[in-house]
Amino acid sequence: MVKIVKADVNHVAGICDVCAKGQWATYGDIYSNEYIERIIKEYYEPERVTKEVTETSKEWGGYFVAVENGQVIGAGGGGLTSDTVGELYVLYMDPDRRNEGVGTLLLKAITEQQKQLGAKEQWLSVQRGNMKGIPFYEAKGFQFKHEQKGYGNKEGEDYISLRYYRNI
Repeated sequence: MVKIVKADVNHVAGICDVCAKGQWATYGDIYSNEYIERIIKEYYEPERVTKEVTETSKEWGGYFVAVENGQVIGAGGGGLTSDTVGELYVLYMDPDRRNEGVGTLLLKAITEQQKQLGAKEQWLSVQRGNMKGIPFYEAKGFQFKHEQKGYGNKEGEDYISLRYYRNI
């Protein structure tokens, strides 16, 4: 049985693993290998993730994880960008466990946390061409607002993020 829990240090290796695998599965055909490796190194290394599960705030509510038989199969997190605006920063599933409803459960937990902190709307960025994420988020009521330059672009990279929002 899958359980959604607030992550702690025991989940760090699983979060790093799921997020790295999710990056490759989601963006392997969209981003360069160098870009994916750079993002994994920046965001999904044990030292950073340990800090992110132990030091939380309104701006970063920490990770929630989907755990089955002691194994992390999904991870996500977000925070508030203002008193009434939440942001989903990360949501990844083990690529072999997609389409089982677990991502929906993680999104629900993150959304409830943000609502309890006062959020009335929720935003996220998704890479243009991400046909794993876009249909999922649109099915959850997110609406496209605008495009912007992708986070982490270096010279010569022209990745575009799509900004989506919904009322919560």
